[in-house]
Amino acid sequence: METGKLMDMVEVFEGLEDWRNAQQTRHRLSELLTIAVCAVLSGADDFEDISQWGRIKLPWLRGFLSLDYGIASPDTFERVFAVLDPKGFERAFREWVAGVIPALKQEQVIAIDGKTSRRTTSKAAAQPLHMVSAFAAEVGLVLGQVATDQKSNEITAIPQLLRTLDVAGCLVTIDAMGTQTAIAGEIRERGADYVLCVKDNHPKLLDSILLAQAGVGGALQAASSGESHNTGHGREEWRRCWAFDAGDRLYKGDQWRDLQSFALVERTRRIGDKTSVERRYYISSLAPDAEKLMRAVRSHWEVENRLHWCLDVQFGDDYARARTGHVAHNLALVRHIALNLIRLNTSVKTSIKTKRLLAATSDEFRAALLGFAAELGDDDEEDE
Repeated sequence: METGKLMDMVEVFEGLEDWRNAQQTRHRLSELLTIAVCAVLSGADDFEDISQWGRIKLPWLRGFLSLDYGIASPDTFERVFAVLDPKGFERAFREWVAGVIPALKQEQVIAIDGKTSRRTTSKAAAQPLHMVSAFAAEVGLVLGQVATDQKSNEITAIPQLLRTLDVAGCLVTIDAMGTQTAIAGEIRERGADYVLCVKDNHPKLLDSILLAQAGVGGALQAASSGESHNTGHGREEWRRCWAFDAGDRLYKGDQWRDLQSFALVERTRRIGDKTSVERRYYISSLAPDAEKLMRAVRSHWEVENRLHWCLDVQFGDDYARARTGHVAHNLALVRHIALNLIRLNTSVKTSIKTKRLLAATSDEFRAALLGFAAELGDDDEEDE
């Protein structure tokens, strides 16, 4: 994918409102955030790591930051992140993403899914941080995110997120929690198509799919079907999809805006002598094209490995104990920025873990990740 020159981190963060008293402030907000991104890129996980890394790399950082008062203490970083408005930070994140990716190509799969940072509870916040993210599956980038409110859930967060994104011409996939008529309508209003999973949270809709598939006096003929077979990591997988014309066969089908099809996707997995079969059902505004629907579903399944797993295993998101103010939310945004920067870099074919190690040890490679220098090597994609 052609990304062009990465937007300068400092320029992005300069647009954030700094609520602090200028006469009593030593460290500029944009510089604190830029240092945090650089440090997390290089393997830092908490504010002690960020501050210590900044002190070691102060000469390098002064190549593009003024840092008149050096590097802030861990306590200063924590205080700033605790009171930084996460909604403003999210807007800055989306502005940066828009600069990096001016336009997504048609039919790009945008998987919307939620993730909980399990150790971010406190007396003030009984519920841990739960972030709903929009993930461009083909390029592996986070496009935006919103946190669910304490007394809310993904059903209210997903429409908020959709309204902040340009998804026209894309294909939005959501798991069963987001299978709501209002969300389907919002997706179509934004000019995108939807593929929504149907489970027991819509029992009558699911029953109507099963009955329509069985048919009266014989099974309903699929409009199209597709199959794929993959091997790797000691397992074999077969994926099959049967797509059907929705017509007027589904329960309250007229309430799902522009509903055209429903589909059965079956995944058979064999590991050694054990075989498991999983079947899921979907509704979509797309025509009954099995290959296209199967690609969308597979892309959505990948969000667990390419986003959630990476955040937990490579960035320690599930082990972070940030509990003060907005610290957990803002640090999660920094991790998303770091992950995007790593994915955008195609100069070295290696894992995310290794790229963070290279960023920690090589000033040149770190500069390339941040867009301050030309990228190195060829255009191979990372191997995850």
